[in-house]
Amino acid sequence: MSAVAHEKPIADSPSQEDILLESFLSLHSPEGFRAELIEGEISVAPPPDGDHEDYIGLLIDQVGRLSRIRMQVAGTKGLRLVSGGLCPKNHVIPDATFAPMELRLFRGAPSWMAPDGVVMVAEVTSSKPDQDRIAKRHCYARAGIPLYLLVDREKAQVTLFSTPKREEYTEVHLAAFGEPLALPAPFDFELDTKDFL
Repeated sequence: MSAVAHEKPIADSPSQEDILLESFLSLHSPEGFRAELIEGEISVAPPPDGDHEDYIGLLIDQVGRLSRIRMQVAGTKGLRLVSGGLCPKNHVIPDATFAPMELRLFRGAPSWMAPDGVVMVAEVTSSKPDQDRIAKRHCYARAGIPLYLLVDREKAQVTLFSTPKREEYTEVHLAAFGEPLALPAPFDFELDTKDFL
């Protein structure tokens, strides 16, 4: 009679995606730097320059004064964009994230939160403009974030992407710096870009 060898079950080994996510979440970036996981790549950016912050300030000021409803805004809030596709675990930090004040969306939220309730994210181009123009746009569309506002300093224009479908926005509205750009509900006002010049 031969003895039957009992094999130990092999534990599921982590996928490359899981290893990447674990490495990203344990990353300690230098003070002031921000790390993101976008389309399977870890990106670390230095603190933004003063012009970048000025554009964000101008946008936040107008939203606060002119929006039809009160908006809560978070600067550099981590969004966990689990949406399927090739890289379902994107971790992105928009320059500004907007949600209706009545939701109190950011109170008690973890460092990396789901985008449920977010009505608009905004980015101002800086050290990696194509990341803002392409990769982040796809991430936000796949996550179903209704509006993506891109302030493109190199092109001197503001672009509003709306109506997300799959990994793209189906409507695009452009305004050169100095021209107004209509922001739809729940904002319902024209963004004045004269001060962006």
